[in-house]
Amino acid sequence: MDRIDSLPTDNISGLRVRPGKPLPFGVSHVPGGLNFSVYTSAGERCTLVLFRQGAPQPFAELPFPGHYRIGDVFCMVVFGLDFEDLEYGFRIDGPYNPERGDRFDPAQILMDPHARLIAGRDVWGQDPDWQRSYPYRARVSLDDFDWQGERPLEIPMQDLVIYETHVRAYTQSPTAETAHPGTYAGLVEKIPYLKQLGINAIELMPVFEFDEFENSRLHPETGERLYNFWGYSTVGFFAPKAGYAATGKSGMQVDEFKQLIKSFHKAGIEVILDVVFNHTAEGNERGPTLSFKGLDNKTYYMLTPEGYYFNFSGTGNTLNCNNPIVRSLVLDCLRYWASEYHIDGFRFDLATILGRDPWGAPLSNPPLLESLAFDPILSSCKLIAEAWDAGGLYQVGTFPAFGRWAEWNGLYRDSVRRYLKGDAGMVGQIAQRVLGSPDLYRMSGRAPATSVNFITCHDGFTLADLVSYNDKHNEANGEGNRDGGDDNHSWNCGAEGWTEDTGIQQLRHRQMMNAFAILLTSRGTPMLLMGDEFGRSQHGNNNAYCIDSPLTWVDWTLLKSNADLQAMVQALIAFRHQHPALRVNRFDGPPSSLLPCSSFHGPTAWQPDWSGESRQLAWMLSCDHQTPAGGAAVDIVYVATNMAHFASWFALPTAPEGYGWQLCFNTGDNQQPILGDQPRIEGGLLVGERSVVILQATPTPSPMG
Repeated sequence: MDRIDSLPTDNISGLRVRPGKPLPFGVSHVPGGLNFSVYTSAGERCTLVLFRQGAPQPFAELPFPGHYRIGDVFCMVVFGLDFEDLEYGFRIDGPYNPERGDRFDPAQILMDPHARLIAGRDVWGQDPDWQRSYPYRARVSLDDFDWQGERPLEIPMQDLVIYETHVRAYTQSPTAETAHPGTYAGLVEKIPYLKQLGINAIELMPVFEFDEFENSRLHPETGERLYNFWGYSTVGFFAPKAGYAATGKSGMQVDEFKQLIKSFHKAGIEVILDVVFNHTAEGNERGPTLSFKGLDNKTYYMLTPEGYYFNFSGTGNTLNCNNPIVRSLVLDCLRYWASEYHIDGFRFDLATILGRDPWGAPLSNPPLLESLAFDPILSSCKLIAEAWDAGGLYQVGTFPAFGRWAEWNGLYRDSVRRYLKGDAGMVGQIAQRVLGSPDLYRMSGRAPATSVNFITCHDGFTLADLVSYNDKHNEANGEGNRDGGDDNHSWNCGAEGWTEDTGIQQLRHRQMMNAFAILLTSRGTPMLLMGDEFGRSQHGNNNAYCIDSPLTWVDWTLLKSNADLQAMVQALIAFRHQHPALRVNRFDGPPSSLLPCSSFHGPTAWQPDWSGESRQLAWMLSCDHQTPAGGAAVDIVYVATNMAHFASWFALPTAPEGYGWQLCFNTGDNQQPILGDQPRIEGGLLVGERSVVILQATPTPSPMG
């Protein structure tokens, strides 16, 4: 016997239908049909528009009867549809009065904001049909992937080593030697390399559906096609980008991306998504109407009293994230990715926007940030904020964290960059940064792992460029080198860009090693940028958001030519995993049984030189811990840094009784920076100019041994 709710009650446009369920929003499977649900507070009429896959014209349009509306939600069940061959959208009729925030236009077909599968940009870089009336087609996803019992890894934040990467850039170059370049499948092919490197979390730049042709143009001088390469302009929040899937032309991007996550988890590597909830691809009043503008413009966007768009994102519009409807959208989206895709965490682009009220003022207790922090489905997900925005709000250290949020620590980046190049007055700053920035986080009760420590990221110079350029060189962007930041805190080591001077080349190489040595011996959560471990360059471009070419693609030949740098980074990551003293996640960490939890030193042990002219600082980190065999042990690491242009003698603190100092890394030894035999050091050591030396304390051999 059929269930009563599986029987049609009406016929509209030749299709059997019945009133639907208002929740969940979007499309969902019901017995014998599909339930369509869409929200609009001021729209007066709604029509469901149905297409065959790829067809230019719809095969049916179904106006929602008045009694199919519940509150502000139109909902309808349509029976007998072939969902695998279906594309759908909505028309919303209502007032058109932009000055009051209403932009309804029934001539526009609107994409479902909850669409879990989107067609229209199925193959990367393939020219779309610009005359198509409905460019981004919502489709129906089955969500039937077999996870075989796999689940998120839940690695503690302090134990992570994060690797930021761009899906296409990482494997698009022929030098990557992947079978499916530039795709999710291609990235899976690099798992053995990433696992060997030692990272245990990969942070993917935006993978929500976006349009690489948004604002695309030809370079005014070279004629090169410029794209929306980075993807920080979302079209659909619930759908993985089809153009990143080797199977995108077959509509299989959902399964391909889930297979990526399953494969990374099997290798012990978490997957963190860079998510963009601060704005959408619809731009300002001159931008297109794709979805939100036509559904409920004044609900979804922050508007001025005259109906214009606030632009705290720097890209034309700003989502009204603390409106309850938008807040629910964000929550529904992240719950979906956490539950259906097993995502381990999220990094929120320009996250301070999420804490602004509808008029742009910062809220002291932002509802969205609080809801995310305490959501039961997201309770084990990492939440990482980029704690600033394009409107000038900078909240590193003061971001409303609710005990849950970590932050990209921009002060760590700037302090280490300035210390590396020898700026005066940086020793005190470095002391704070290598302990996880207690000056920023201790008073609010947050832990060192709150600080996501990084020196480079997608936005700015690569590490190789940081030590090779004093100034940005963004001519390839076609904007006259006006775009991109000017406060890079970089130093070219004596020549701008490429040079054949071997002395400068060696100094740059050593400076990169110094950067990694400091980063990976700092408490907090370290993050590396893709390819930095073998010297990837963008030729001085610090804002390559629009470049899809070898300039931005990872050049894997560098893995051979800079093998010693990569080997050191791999060894440093392994060293970090081996030493719990580097991962202590309390600012008031108890002293070990032998030493303080942390201490600072200068050329004289226990006496750091805090003067403005000092360029030397050493730190010693210690903790008690359990050995794998279950016994008690003490872990002690000593790091000496000298950023002066001359060598400096460091007197070592006396090792505890029964322990001695062993040399592990010396960036000043160009021939052999990683010393495998780990010779013992007595009394002190000479740290070369612009060098870092890392020691560990190990039990002294028994005289009878």
